[in-house]
Amino acid sequence: MISHSYFYPLDAKQWEFKQPYPPLGTLLAVSVLKQMGLSVQFRDSNLQKDASYIFPDLDKRPKYFIIYDDGFNYLTKMCLTAMRKAAFEMIEKAKAQQCIVIVSSSDATDHYKEYASRGADYIVRGEGEETLQELLSCLEEKEDASRVAGIAFKKNHEIVVNPARQILRNLDSLPLPAWNLIDLDPYRKIWRKHHGYFSLNIATTRGCPYKCNWCAKPIYGNRYNSRSPLHVVDEIEMLVRTYQPDHFWMCDDIFGLKPGWTQQFSHLLKERNLKINYKIQSRADLLVQENTIEALAASGAESVWMGAESGSQKILDAMEKGTTIDEIERASLLLKKHSIRVGFFLQFGYLTETRADIDATLKMVLKLMPDEIGISVSYPLPGTSFYNTVKNQLKEKQNWVDSDDLAMMFAGTYGSAFYKTLHRYVHNRYRVRRGWNAFRNLNKKPFPIRIVLSMLYNIPLSIMNGLQLKRLQLQND
Repeated sequence: MISHSYFYPLDAKQWEFKQPYPPLGTLLAVSVLKQMGLSVQFRDSNLQKDASYIFPDLDKRPKYFIIYDDGFNYLTKMCLTAMRKAAFEMIEKAKAQQCIVIVSSSDATDHYKEYASRGADYIVRGEGEETLQELLSCLEEKEDASRVAGIAFKKNHEIVVNPARQILRNLDSLPLPAWNLIDLDPYRKIWRKHHGYFSLNIATTRGCPYKCNWCAKPIYGNRYNSRSPLHVVDEIEMLVRTYQPDHFWMCDDIFGLKPGWTQQFSHLLKERNLKINYKIQSRADLLVQENTIEALAASGAESVWMGAESGSQKILDAMEKGTTIDEIERASLLLKKHSIRVGFFLQFGYLTETRADIDATLKMVLKLMPDEIGISVSYPLPGTSFYNTVKNQLKEKQNWVDSDDLAMMFAGTYGSAFYKTLHRYVHNRYRVRRGWNAFRNLNKKPFPIRIVLSMLYNIPLSIMNGLQLKRLQLQND
């Protein structure tokens, strides 16, 4: 039996967005196990309220119970304690039913000792498909797991950590995810009710070669490997014909990094007469390269999220981001020129950040006015140089409960109350500016009444939160 430990309802912020995606990595692991000829039961936890949903299945005592998280979903990399608690509950229930428990997740990779102490027999560390195949073959043949690369396990009351497994390079060798084993109707209903369309997720790559010093990569690491455009288009064609999605999220850390990949992808879509809409994540420096945005537009990209992070070059350099404010501006303007929506990921609270750096970020946002913004605060995760810098400052709380926690867990310039207020204030100012820009275009049809009403609602809130920020800054100074 295979499931995973992400529950949208346990993360109030994400559940409010009503944008749930199927557990792509888990479905891929199911396909790999079925390729081995194993009898596999799959249970999807995404839309469930808590871990108890799987208890009746565990009462049937499957030989193996596998928690295999979707490593393509960036939310699982945040190692949220609400999800960890749910995983522990499933592990404890499975062990009570004498199952052999195997866990593969970002959190388990980073905190394998905690998972072993709760009863997990084997923790898959890093990329999981080949490791899981070899481990199950080894257990079925009653061989010693000491030879299996990429796992941690208990042996004689000690935790043994085997050498890491080499990264899989030929991604086309993997089967397609087991889409036929998941009920997509609940996902479709949620999307269409709240957004008017249905979106599915696809992964075209693994890993990221860039070395932003706060970014954790516990599963796929710093290497970058890509599926072929043909392999991806084959999956898209199957999904379009079988499930009729209106939209795709390409859930790669960086989409289309390999030279010529996006151009070839666009050509194949046109050749197959596949007209799709999709969103991606990318970097400003890649987007300004010749013909990249043109190829994205031609292939159906309707939204691009950039890791803008900060409007201060000092902070970008401290993060070892490798991008410039000028590249962020040029990429934003080019995307808008080609009618592609722009999203900014913003990060406050990084080491050495001052109020001047914060103001520079807000100034950049209000000048470039992306179509969407996502705001977080610096979050130290194991395996990053940022974590190593601040780990001696970390106390009992070392992970957020959910993605709206936003707690400062190290000694930044300001405290948690300041950054939570800043989160609201930046959103207030952004919505006021967006409403004002819409109000200036009175002749635009249809008239954006909701955006203008949002402006009126956020004006007093921006004043109130701005005053609160000043009070918190004075208290800190």
